[in-house]
Formats: sequence, C-alpha cells, structure tokens
Amino acid sequence: MYRTGVMDLVLHGGSVPKWLLGRMVKLAKGIFTVIVDEFGVEEVLNRVSDPLFFQALSNVLGFDWDSSGSTTVTCGVLKEVFKQENLGIRIAGGKGEKSRKTLDDLEMIGEEFNISTRKLEELKYASRMTAKVDNTAIQAGYQIYHHTVFVSEKGSWAVVQQGLNLESKTARRYHWLSKTLKSFVEEPHTGISGERIHENVLDMTAKQSEECRKVCVDIVNESKEKLQKQYLALVKPNQTFLTDWSRREIKLEKYPHYRLLPENVNWKALQEAYEIKPKNFEEILAVKGIGPATVRGLALVAEIIYGAKPSWEDPLKFSFAFGGKDGVPYPIRRKVMDKAISFLKEAVKAAEVGDKEKLEALKRLKAFAPKTLTYGRLKV
Repeated sequence: MYRTGVMDLVLHGGSVPKWLLGRMVKLAKGIFTVIVDEFGVEEVLNRVSDPLFFQALSNVLGFDWDSSGSTTVTCGVLKEVFKQENLGIRIAGGKGEKSRKTLDDLEMIGEEFNISTRKLEELKYASRMTAKVDNTAIQAGYQIYHHTVFVSEKGSWAVVQQGLNLESKTARRYHWLSKTLKSFVEEPHTGISGERIHENVLDMTAKQSEECRKVCVDIVNESKEKLQKQYLALVKPNQTFLTDWSRREIKLEKYPHYRLLPENVNWKALQEAYEIKPKNFEEILAVKGIGPATVRGLALVAEIIYGAKPSWEDPLKFSFAFGGKDGVPYPIRRKVMDKAISFLKEAVKAAEVGDKEKLEALKRLKAFAPKTLTYGRLKV
C-alpha cells in the first residue's frame, strides 16, 4: 500500500458564483474527456485518489491551493460533468445532506451500469467503512461532512471525503482507491490531505497499531463484564485495585495517554460486537454504535493492561504548510509532482475549450507549481 500524500485545508465559507461554476464544469468536462479518451475510465479513479493531482485540478478549475472548498466544489463540479457526459464514471454522495444519500445514489448508479447485486453491496460497504474509519479509527478531531464515491462502469471505486475540525478551524481530506486497497484498517489511504499536525492522535490504521488491533478483538470476544471491570480499574484507579490481570500492579504514570480515557463508552454496542464474535478489527468497526470513544477505550485497555500499544502519531505525511525543500522532515518527490502537473497541463491543452479558458487554467497551474515545489512534503 502506498500513500501519495496528506494536506490539511483552511476552512473557507461562501459559495461559487454561477458564472464561475459554469466555466469550471466546462473546463473539467474537457479535461476528463481527454483523460478517458487517452487513458481509459479507470485512470480517472487513479487520478482523483491522488491528493496532489486533485489539488492541482482544483487550482486549475479556479480555487486557491489551501481552500477547504476545493474539495466540496471540485467534487460537485465533477459530479455534474459525469452526469452530463457518458464517460463511464458516476459520483455518489456529496456535502452535508447529500452525503447521507450516498447509498441511494449508489443504487441508481448500480442500475445504470448494470452492476451485480454482490458488487453493489460491496460498494455500499466501502462507502460505510471508509467513512467509519476516517471518523473513528483515526482520531485527530475531524468529523466527516463531505463524502463522495467515484464509481466506474466496471464497479471499481475511489472515495474522496473531507472532515471538519471546529477547534483548529481546518479541514482534512481523505483519499481511497479500491485498486490498491488491501485492508480497510491498515494503511488504507492513498492520501490524507491537511495542514496541521495534531498531538495525541490515535491512529488505529497505522502498521504500528497491528498488535493493538488484534488485542482489541480478543478483548471484545471476552465477556463484557470482564472488560467493564478492567475499564473501571483504569477510570477509577483509586477506588479499584489496579492490576494487569497477571498479578502485578500497573503504574499509570507510565502511560501518558491514560488521561484520554473516555467516559461514554458504548457498552451496548460492545455487547452486540461480543455476540457476533468479530474475527478482526474491521468487523468491530462495522458494528453500529462503535464510535471514537469506544474505540479509544478499547485501545487504552489494550495498551495499559495488555501492553499492546497503538500509534499516537498523526498520520499526516504531506502538507503545503510545512517546509520540505531541505528534506526535513521528508524529501520532496519532485518527479512525482512534475509528472502530475505535466499530465494535467497536457490535458488542459488538449481540452476542447476556448483559448482564453486554456490560458487562464495554465496560468493557475503555473502559479500552483512553485507553491508545491517550495512548500510541499511527500513520503511514500
């Protein structure tokens, strides 16, 4: 599995004027017609799952490089393009209320593309699980409010979704691609886009969290009563004799994250999880009612009582807001950036739009490139 990058985005309000929106749709239609004609339908999914290409595309269409609206409006523009043009791609979902209609959209797409019932259920599951992972398994304070699923006529998919952090007033974009996905719960993203690195971020999707995920499964498969006793020992250590169930006393001061223990663990959901006997961490996440607090509670029990430490590092790997030209903290992959920019440049030139639109788009792309090469950082 590879990560193409991560960028946080500054929250911007307002709406796009109709005159600009119309031009964005026209230009995007030309660009993606060229992509499909030259490289095929599946290449569309490859491109939108790449955070760098997606950001460059957004800039070409008319957005500032650090705007949170670049996600919502660009996806909205593409949804309209693929609705108007028969390019073998459709988009389900959107922002706010539209995101809650994703499954209905997938039903209509499935009927239009004649997707099998089994494949359609897989698409619905992918929609639910990608949102659940980014809301629950990665806890950086971002609540998903925009969720789009790009579906090809063959049933392949890519997800572009965005979360909102009210405290830091930033947005974070998450990219997924079915073709490269090996697991929903271990290094699943092709990119997570953001600006700010947060402290004490529980990342249950990290490779380092593998043992913790396994222990969480073992914990859930034991009785709820035993888990409650263990949890009470952590929440109220002065009232309960605290042991690690191996007859040695636990010293909580060795575990700096124990203060993050939540009070609102969903015991009813954990009982339901116990009843289905989950085989892996993904099956725990799939249980309705298993939210961030419950996952964090499980992770802390696994760490403090059983010694299975999860990752507490923010998975952010790519940001325009932090320098990278000197190789700190990560060297810039200039060839990858240059390739993405060159690809989009050629698509714009070949698009059947007016010379003025092409010139303005190329100017925006040229302005984007120096920012990328100066401020970007990227690690596979």
